Amino acid sequence: MSASLRDRRGLPQATLPLHDPAFIQDPYPRLAELREETPAFYDPELDRVVLTRHAEISALLRDRRFGRSALHRYSRDELGWPPADPRQASFDAFNNNHLLDSEPPKHTRLRSLVQLAFTPRRVELLQARIEAILEAQLDGLRAERQFDLVSRYAEPLPVTVIAELLGVPEEARHQLRPWSAAIVRLYEPDATPQAQAEAEQAVVDFSALLRALAARRRAQPRDDLITALVQAEQDGDRLTEQELIDTCILLLNAGHEASVNGLSAGVLALLRRPDHWQALVSAAPAEDSLPLFRSAVEELLRFDTPLPLFERIALEPIDLHGAALRPGDRVALLYASGNRDPRRFEQPDELQLSRDPNPHLTFGLGIHYCLGAPLARLELALSLRALCRAMPELRLSHPGEAAPYTGGFVIRGLARLDVQAP
Repeated sequence: MSASLRDRRGLPQATLPLHDPAFIQDPYPRLAELREETPAFYDPELDRVVLTRHAEISALLRDRRFGRSALHRYSRDELGWPPADPRQASFDAFNNNHLLDSEPPKHTRLRSLVQLAFTPRRVELLQARIEAILEAQLDGLRAERQFDLVSRYAEPLPVTVIAELLGVPEEARHQLRPWSAAIVRLYEPDATPQAQAEAEQAVVDFSALLRALAARRRAQPRDDLITALVQAEQDGDRLTEQELIDTCILLLNAGHEASVNGLSAGVLALLRRPDHWQALVSAAPAEDSLPLFRSAVEELLRFDTPLPLFERIALEPIDLHGAALRPGDRVALLYASGNRDPRRFEQPDELQLSRDPNPHLTFGLGIHYCLGAPLARLELALSLRALCRAMPELRLSHPGEAAPYTGGFVIRGLARLDVQAP
């Protein structure tokens, strides 16, 4: 963002303590203060305008004067941005061209083509396979008195599902989680040179795997998403090889991180409230219980948002709450704060598993609404129900201790969650 925003901000100033372990552990008291006292403010460390309330965030997400990228309209020099860093050329190429960070007309074209392959029906057909994967995971855990729910239960499923959906061979699947973790670390503010190098290498390695897989599927089609993306066509238009690769990397990162962090944080919230956990345990055996678990997932995603902060970029001169924005200026949207806004939710700091309506911001709004939301919702509902069925007496191993987090706020997740099933 142009440094001159400091002179044009026209807003109160506040700072998000994004590197403070106490804030990462529980950001909600500070977010509540900001939401009431400075609902729109300028953060000098981030050099961004920050929005905290549901209504303002929702409106901006639908405002086409803002986008995920501005490079489709302006050069870096015109925006006042520093030159691209050659040390992360592959990461930048991916980040600047995938569906999530594209704008119309490119975004419209990409989303139309990807939706031809990534259909709701393809997702729903995965239910039986997801349930089988979960049952196998839980069979291996039943004999253990204590285990880390993050690494042993929350992490394996999304990787396996995305791998099977794409058609990644089993011998290559162990690389997907480390690649995803390396790539998303670069979205945190002030990423280290080591994180930069690891993200760059992850994009290079994942791209090489996907390029080889795409070539095989062109020669020998299969019933998987890579084949469907290779074959997707609309009015004679197809995805280029690079667009296909970027789409697959995005599906891994976006779907995987939200699912892992959403499930582990959700189980933590439930185990801290035994009455809610028992209500789900009592309902779980019924064949028609999935709608209840889908509702519970929506509330858990609202209550403790796995991706708390997203950004938009001004595409034209705009006055935003008194800040005179220019093209290229960035606005930080605190989804985690909007999801606890009492102006939109009754008793927002209370967990209400049957909350309806539940217009949380977790999957975004507008043209960039998360394409993988149906898959994430299905995975989370099935994972939670299977856990309640298999381990009804599950509890925290260290109930009086704070659960450790990975150390990031933009991608906020538990490092581990020790549980036991007597």
